[in-house]
Amino acid sequence: MHKLLYIALAVLITSCNSNTSTKSTTTDINSKRMESLEDLTLNQEFKDYWYNGKAEISSYELSQSRYGEMRDGKSVMIFVTEPFNIIDEVKADNPSEDNRPVMKLNVTRDFNTGIYPYSIMSSTFLPLDKKDNAIKISSSIQEWCGHTYMQLNQYDKVYDVSLFSYFQSEQEDYFEVEQVMTENQIPIQLRIDPTAMPIGDLKLIPSLEYLRLKHVETKAYDATANFREIEDGYLYSVRYKELDRIIAFKTQKEAPYKILSWMERYNDNGQPAVSTGTLIKTLNTAYWSQKGSEYEVLRDSLQL
Repeated sequence: MHKLLYIALAVLITSCNSNTSTKSTTTDINSKRMESLEDLTLNQEFKDYWYNGKAEISSYELSQSRYGEMRDGKSVMIFVTEPFNIIDEVKADNPSEDNRPVMKLNVTRDFNTGIYPYSIMSSTFLPLDKKDNAIKISSSIQEWCGHTYMQLNQYDKVYDVSLFSYFQSEQEDYFEVEQVMTENQIPIQLRIDPTAMPIGDLKLIPSLEYLRLKHVETKAYDATANFREIEDGYLYSVRYKELDRIIAFKTQKEAPYKILSWMERYNDNGQPAVSTGTLIKTLNTAYWSQKGSEYEVLRDSLQL
């Protein structure tokens, strides 16, 4: 019995040392990578709007293409700034030298396909201290057949990808992809400065929602980005030639560059498929403290 106890303790100690070593290595790699990145300068107008203790919640009328038909629904974008712990790769609970300031974007899409509902959500964390790519993205899809979950974690020059799916062909998978700009981070970058968006030829990882709904390979795709000023805003679009897919976002011309609408168009088994979101209402509020039933009226104001 004592021998087994000693063995168990030895395994536990080894495991703890291994975890400590892994975290130390991660810290060193992240520190070296941070040194190579250009600082991101945020003006006072940005700080006054985004560091006021509130989140920005915007509701959208959703028209979602699925299974060859258009589906009506609702979409919500929640933008908020918060500290992100780069070791545990989650929202930080306490101040730490391992924290980075980020803007988090949670996006939901809810619509019905016949008798059963679809619920899609993604979370994207983009640093606000350096000109960097998203450091973490996660996405989940729930419907009556089952659910899927996908996550990208930034690690040096790659993204570590985790995939969990009810589909036999996908099941559970772990792999790496080239770390480049991600489609999921585009709305956040637009909120910082739409005129600074990259244009021309670039590599881009499509949104996790698209990758899972269409079951296409997770990788960096060649794309072409375009930015132009229109009468009532800015328009940023991206075309993926290999995927025969176009996405576009329309923003205000003035800060805080609210996203007024978005569009996604792709080839769906030889037929054109288009999904759109059009702004309904925006609220700036500390929603996390509004759990009581008396706050349900705020959902009504968002037309949710």
